[in-house]
Amino acid sequence: MLDSSSRVVELANLMGNVYVCGLASHWRKLERESSRDIFLHNYLEPKQSREIRRNIYEKCQDYIRIACCRNKTGEEMDGIELVNHRCVVQMTGGEKELYLRSQSGIPKSKQSFALTPEEFDETSGHDIKKFLRQNAALECRGKELVRICKSILSRKGDEQVKIVVFTDGSIGAGNAAREALDKSGLGCTFIECDDAAETMNQKISWYQTGDATEEDRKRPRALVLHYDHAAGLNLQTECHDLILFTPLYRGRGGSTSDAVSDTSTELQAIGRVFRPGQTHPQVHVHRIEVRGDNDEECLDGQLIRRNTDEATIAMAVNAGDK
Repeated sequence: MLDSSSRVVELANLMGNVYVCGLASHWRKLERESSRDIFLHNYLEPKQSREIRRNIYEKCQDYIRIACCRNKTGEEMDGIELVNHRCVVQMTGGEKELYLRSQSGIPKSKQSFALTPEEFDETSGHDIKKFLRQNAALECRGKELVRICKSILSRKGDEQVKIVVFTDGSIGAGNAAREALDKSGLGCTFIECDDAAETMNQKISWYQTGDATEEDRKRPRALVLHYDHAAGLNLQTECHDLILFTPLYRGRGGSTSDAVSDTSTELQAIGRVFRPGQTHPQVHVHRIEVRGDNDEECLDGQLIRRNTDEATIAMAVNAGDK
């Protein structure tokens, strides 16, 4: 596996798991500009002795070991605390009816708050997408998002606070979050699906730097992103409050879901602010959990428990580190 520079880099990308694979080109650019790239040029030299070959392979192994640990944080995160908040809200009676009715294809006798994604079977005509969309669109969820944002913005001595909201765009959760924030008067910055790269980068840049002008200060305080944007953004300089609008579930029900992948994506989202370079001593992650009208656990509770399971997190980070 170590007989060419391309295979070494590819193996390093693989060992680095999802965090590295998505940024392979960017990483290679950085490596070429650093001294660590020098050993790759040894492949252009004739392998005249065992000593030279041994040295090359040792350097390759070191390179791969570094790749495996690229997402571990050591001293850079000392003194920075990750504070998790579970923000629980109950459905209204009307929302309860919408929630149960959205369990499309499930016999009415089996429709309940306790229904899990695993009970959906696409081959039997069950439509989990409708269920997920309705869950994301519940009015109480949007109101809780607004309440959290107002609570964050009311903190004294933090006039320029900026908030990152992650949503699942595949089920319309981004539009639901934007609608709730716009309706409340808070507004938000939203990445449209047809935004040009330049426009998207400009919107994101407003949350990467401090407010320098009056125009900056008048902009909305919340940036609404999709989980698809979870890799590659650096928002830690100005943002230390992050809201997960809905817990992530990607699948069609039954055996098609991947808890490790969903957990990994959520961790990447949190990693946009909880990462080296964070300037605030505490990073706050707010998870919205919708429950039944009598406080019954529903889909949110099931997925939050699944996506925060310690064993799943250990597999998601590919290193056993949380």
